[in-house]
Amino acid sequence: MSQTISITAIASISPLGNTPEMIWGNYLNENHCFTEHDLDYQKTFVAALDTNSEQVIAELRESDTKYKSLDKSVLYAMAASRKAMQNAGWTPNDIFGINIGSSRGATDLFEKHYRDYLETGKAHTLASPTTTLGNISSWVAHDLQSSGPEISHSITCSTALHALLNGVAWLRSGMADKFLVGGSEAPLTDFTIAQMRALKIYSNNKDCQPELVEWPNRALDLEKKQSTMILGEGAGVCCLEIGKKENALAYIEGIGYATEILEHNISISAEATCFQKSMKMALKNIDLSEVDVIVMHAPGTIKGDLTEYRAIEKVFGAKLPLLTTNKWKIGHTFGASGILSMELAIMMMQHNRFIGVPFAEAQLHTKPIRKVLINAVGFGGNAVSVLLSL
Repeated sequence: MSQTISITAIASISPLGNTPEMIWGNYLNENHCFTEHDLDYQKTFVAALDTNSEQVIAELRESDTKYKSLDKSVLYAMAASRKAMQNAGWTPNDIFGINIGSSRGATDLFEKHYRDYLETGKAHTLASPTTTLGNISSWVAHDLQSSGPEISHSITCSTALHALLNGVAWLRSGMADKFLVGGSEAPLTDFTIAQMRALKIYSNNKDCQPELVEWPNRALDLEKKQSTMILGEGAGVCCLEIGKKENALAYIEGIGYATEILEHNISISAEATCFQKSMKMALKNIDLSEVDVIVMHAPGTIKGDLTEYRAIEKVFGAKLPLLTTNKWKIGHTFGASGILSMELAIMMMQHNRFIGVPFAEAQLHTKPIRKVLINAVGFGGNAVSVLLSL
């Protein structure tokens, strides 16, 4: 059985847009995607879908009466999956597996159903089936007319890369030849944002912190004095195939994973032991000098950014690869974030152009970008690292 895994398509819908041209164009500018959102008690920053993507979702919802009752997290996954399947050249006659996860699942719809229940004492007929986590992959399978296995799961912010791990395992076991993997998240609700604020990790609005006007999320600013995480929404999926395919966008060269013992519900160790282990596993057959870029998890929190950076220093020593993250631009999309980081990695390799963080220390791009490492971690200390190559 071949151990080579080809990524034959990747597609997403996010604040950056929903086509490769739109997404790359937005990466080339230094504008962030944050807007102010009115909460019950104050304004706050979020990164919502762009207008074009909102129209895509509105048209998808209206395309089938059954889709009108679905949560946005499901619709986002369906939109991205349609595009990925088309780009990979897959048809309903192909038997492929689906694993699309989410940190929180049907957040918006669940909250609406619960509010209705508190007001009326009655639950909507479809409240249960439309808010189960498994409903994401199930509806994607329905929409794509797939007959292969379908999996949904949640492992907080590393969900999408855990989906990739699952897909790789299925392919290398010989149980499948193709797998669609990714993550979807629609967390921009007042209650979800309030939960992040309660953890003291959310970015203040510009009235509270004037220096955050230009860059509300300070991901990879290792000198910041307060955490600046901001939530974003979106979905991303990629098509995996066993073997070296002619239409491959990139190859999965290494995968790593680790979980560390928790000292606190949301803690990660001072030197991110889980990241050290996951990166070493992904890089075990690689000369470290071959890694050109690392797309960090770096959510914009003080401890999250700094501990991951220390872990990278522990693994790579004094000579670090180029370091970047996209959360300064699109926020933290929870379970979808890992796959959106993979998309950035693939685009940087395709265009041989490094997309850095505008307010971070300048880094020189001196050689072709041919190998990129992607990191993700979530509550629970569950790190995943994936090495991609051209």
